[in-house]
Amino acid sequence: MAIVVNLDVMLARRKMRSKELAERIGITEQNVSLLKSGKVKGIRFDTLERICAALDCQPGDILEFVPDPSEASTSETKPAPA
Repeated sequence: MAIVVNLDVMLARRKMRSKELAERIGITEQNVSLLKSGKVKGIRFDTLERICAALDCQPGDILEFVPDPSEASTSETKPAPA
């Protein structure tokens, strides 16, 4: 399973730069860059809340679940637990 981060898309839609977002939500530009690239293992809910408030969006506008095709085929062959 993969979670895709669409933060760069939302920043472009809002015509906002990473630097401005970082200043508004109180994190470093480097951390915004890591979020944009998807190179993070997690995000705190309070950070996500501040991002959504600053960009006037919902968490689903930023985070997207994309199923891994290889996992879909293996889950079909596994028996259901009893």
